[in-house]
Amino acid sequence: MWHLPRLALMVTVTVAVMGCADGGDGQGLLTPNQRLDEIVAELRGDFEKTIGKTVPSLNVLIQTPQGTFFSSSTAAGVPPVTPTTFFRFASITKPFTATAIMKMHQDGWLNYRDRIVESIPGSALPYVPDSPSWNIPYKEEITIRQLLQHNAGVYNVDAGPVPGCGEMGYTDCMLKQDPNHQFTATEIVEQAAINQLSHFPPGTDNYQYSNTGYTILGEIISRVYTQRSGQAKTYSDYLYDHVFGPSTTLPLDLHFPYLSGDQRLPIPYVCGRIYLPEGAVEEHCADNLSAQVAEGNGIGTLQALNQYVRTLYQGQNVLEQEYADLMMTDMTSFNPYYGLGTNHVPNLGYGHNGYRVGYFSQATYDPDLDVSVVVMLPMCDASSEIGFMTSLNTLNCAGWKARSALGYPGKPDGQTCPGD
Repeated sequence: MWHLPRLALMVTVTVAVMGCADGGDGQGLLTPNQRLDEIVAELRGDFEKTIGKTVPSLNVLIQTPQGTFFSSSTAAGVPPVTPTTFFRFASITKPFTATAIMKMHQDGWLNYRDRIVESIPGSALPYVPDSPSWNIPYKEEITIRQLLQHNAGVYNVDAGPVPGCGEMGYTDCMLKQDPNHQFTATEIVEQAAINQLSHFPPGTDNYQYSNTGYTILGEIISRVYTQRSGQAKTYSDYLYDHVFGPSTTLPLDLHFPYLSGDQRLPIPYVCGRIYLPEGAVEEHCADNLSAQVAEGNGIGTLQALNQYVRTLYQGQNVLEQEYADLMMTDMTSFNPYYGLGTNHVPNLGYGHNGYRVGYFSQATYDPDLDVSVVVMLPMCDASSEIGFMTSLNTLNCAGWKARSALGYPGKPDGQTCPGD
């Protein structure tokens, strides 16, 4: 049986050079934003035809040396999305988690190459709890770096089946019983510990995307910040205080909820939509993301994500260039496209994408051309595996075509998009 993935896989992109284009209707040249509007509307229409379902909106923000451009194509009767409309950006949370780890490394609060059983610098406190609930397979060998790279082999409790849940992942299993269940990192990791679940030994020539690995990183950030401050601190506290809050280099209107009751999005927001098998449709406007701390609990806007991804990888945010470069370049030989919470996509650059509760999104920055692209699609065709992958592919096609429309490399050879 096929199950809806809990995250969007990372994919690739290209380039074709074109400036303003003749509209072909005798009205002269199109402006860059008109050309962007044209390709976003065309792609949304082609996507609708491909899946036979309404696509509420397709939204693209792109910044180049020539300026910042935004386009939103919406179906009839659908409220417009703007650059400051809030949505859940899912696994784009992972670069924020990686930034937090590297900021702590930069400040000497931890060493990202340490094993997770070692002590936090300046204390006798280990990075992760020394308790049976945290005795996952190969615990003594796993490093923080391997968790960041998805090279630790930590079993993905969020998506993979666990005993007692049939073919369901632990998150869906518990939410089915109680939609307001308050998850904890210990509870989640314990599923891998008590059942001795693992994908592979850490550090081997393997790669397995693991949300649970990032749950562990969130706990490490909380424990290190608690030890340094002398009072109880959460993952979200550290991000607010040191990564994006009012006292940081670039304050941004972002949110990382960790309480089960904190389910509403800030206003204005767009709801996510999921098309399920047999014609069922789910609308997601309020969701419990307490199981997604550090791996997929972020809420923000296209504008904020664009500002963040540009300044982060330029070394102009909280990380010095040396440590921002490590996020982009410290990769394993087995997967030379995934660094420290950062994926490299040819012709798009560095960043991440994600899927969660009816929202696809992607934020990337190309340092060679100084071009960033943020794409948001508030829907997923989960009626089949093909439908899901087509949704994901459309997300990336929007990025490729936006770049191409403004004169930058777009879709790579061998890739296809709806309408091709």
